[in-house]
Amino acid sequence: MAKKKHPKKIEITKTIYIDVKDLSFKNDQNVDDLIRFLKEHLPQLEISREGNELVVIMSADLSKRAIRTRIKKFLYKKNLKEKFRPILYKTDEKDGYSIKERKIFEFSYY
Repeated sequence: MAKKKHPKKIEITKTIYIDVKDLSFKNDQNVDDLIRFLKEHLPQLEISREGNELVVIMSADLSKRAIRTRIKKFLYKKNLKEKFRPILYKTDEKDGYSIKERKIFEFSYY
């Protein structure tokens, strides 16, 4: 009997971008902590930093929502939930999230 060769599994990946400009403006250590947090919770991700942007390479079957959930969990654990939020952005070239500072309205009453 001849052995059957199994076809190699081709892994399809997709790339999303996370804009961390607002987050790094306040404290650059938060960006390093975010990278570490994402790698711990989703070890199958490949994350690299290019300036104020994180490039995340992930398998095609993993949803972007999973990334957003982990970003929200990170902001909650670091007590940054009241200051920042992830916002979806999509352009022709890039698809991903932007971590923006929340707009806080203060009303002064007399």
